[in-house]
Amino acid sequence: MATAVKTTTTPFEGQKPGTSGLRKRVVVFQQPHYTENFVQAIFTAMPAPGPQGATVVVGGDGRFYMKDVVQKIISIGAANGVARFIIGQNGILSTPAASAVIRKRKADGGIILTASHNPGGPDNDFGIKYNMRNGGPAPESVTDAIYRATLSIAEYKTTTGFSSVDLAAVGEQRFDGFVVEIVDPVEDYVELIKSIFDFDQIRRFRQANPQFTLLFDALNGVTGPYGRRIFVEELGFPESCLDQCTPLEDFGGSHPDPNLTYAHRLVERVAKERISLGAASDGDGDRNMVISHDWFVTPSDSVALIAHHAADCIPYFKASGGLRGLARSMPTSCAIDRVAAQKGLECFEVPTGWKFFGNLMDAGRLSICGEESFGTGSDHIREKDGIWAIVAWLNIIAYASQTTPSTNISVRSLMLDFYATYGRNYFTRYDYEEVDAAGATLMVDRLRGLGPDLVGKAFGGFVVAKLDDFEYTDPIDNSISKKQGVRVIFADSSRIIFRLSGTGSQGATVRIYIEKYDDKLFDQETQLALKPLVDAALEISKLEEYTGRSEPTVIT
Repeated sequence: MATAVKTTTTPFEGQKPGTSGLRKRVVVFQQPHYTENFVQAIFTAMPAPGPQGATVVVGGDGRFYMKDVVQKIISIGAANGVARFIIGQNGILSTPAASAVIRKRKADGGIILTASHNPGGPDNDFGIKYNMRNGGPAPESVTDAIYRATLSIAEYKTTTGFSSVDLAAVGEQRFDGFVVEIVDPVEDYVELIKSIFDFDQIRRFRQANPQFTLLFDALNGVTGPYGRRIFVEELGFPESCLDQCTPLEDFGGSHPDPNLTYAHRLVERVAKERISLGAASDGDGDRNMVISHDWFVTPSDSVALIAHHAADCIPYFKASGGLRGLARSMPTSCAIDRVAAQKGLECFEVPTGWKFFGNLMDAGRLSICGEESFGTGSDHIREKDGIWAIVAWLNIIAYASQTTPSTNISVRSLMLDFYATYGRNYFTRYDYEEVDAAGATLMVDRLRGLGPDLVGKAFGGFVVAKLDDFEYTDPIDNSISKKQGVRVIFADSSRIIFRLSGTGSQGATVRIYIEKYDDKLFDQETQLALKPLVDAALEISKLEEYTGRSEPTVIT
């Protein structure tokens, strides 16, 4: 007979969830009581009516320690009254798929085990985050409640009297007082994606254009099985279009982050094999990169181009009468703003963190949104969705080829056509990872105080018009988010933004975002076009003086 028992514990410092949950090194989570404390805090803070009788979705990206934590969640959740757990087979659920399952099954919430694009394995990162019943990340009110619970915790509950759950066996396993349902991690998500896009049109395009090649790299993350099912089994691309599509606990020793630095294997193959559309997703499947042998699509441009075409060619939006609104995170380039202005749509600028888009979607005011950190998505779920973005590109290419059959449609041609309509927002991001947190904080504090002294000064021909620290008032619930990034805005609308990121597991990551608009020259090399602003950013911030870093870890 299953019985709930209590274990005495004491709080741990630093269990404050960030924008994407709690992320720490695996060895931190493996400390006695550490994971149990945080999971108990989630159930303690679970919004009303709480865990009693609740249905909770559980899954993750397959990284090391995930299966152990799934078992802990079942034990602690059942002891707190959870009636049904819906868990991906072998614990696997991509973050977008988890959101889809929560929404389809009308679950009361979900716990996703991922550190997203951070490395995995015994010496690397692990993470736990809580998603709400709308399928989206918990808002600050809930993550703050979870944190408060970690500070005051004196005991956690576990369930004794049952053996560990067989995570490989699809179907229901009944225990005394609760049910565990193991589901195919791919099925519900693929069903949703097929209802959004025109798979028939993509198949016809593939058959009519055998020279068109696709290469999808899952970076040994969770989306390998999703990619195989969609690109090979459903759309008919050859098995050779898949690379690194077996989920591995350590992601093959690589960094599962889809950018030009960490997805270098994809970048090299796309160039060497002259691939028409190359794409990658990250560890948990919510990010994406799109590239071709002759063009790299920035995430800012990708979401803007999808928004430009969506109402014409994507059935999901055609059936709903078009787009309701567009949005971007504050550091993301303003390309999507120009699309919104031309199409007469609302456009929202929100802080970094997908949860800020959720309120707008739930209120019916947002259809498509994106973050420059390789996150793109729509209101079909409440998470960003890497596979969704890649299939959107396939749908747009297929549609454009059908409507202009005499034109050789490519990633490059689509982007140049887009720039001809809207102009180009040149954009780059410099990441300085795992820098000393104290020095980085001092740097940002100094920047915040520069406003009056900096306005009117010129840097490489760019005159500062404004410096502020971005603050956002949610138009739906009127909640206020302060200190979301220091913005230096120039007279010509160019921008430099400085942020400390909360997605790493140790130290601090300084991100510098640089943007310049040009309505005449569309085909410049990005780093060359932005070099005066890059130099200005380093001069204004005194980054090397405060962090000791002379070169970024990653340039995007």
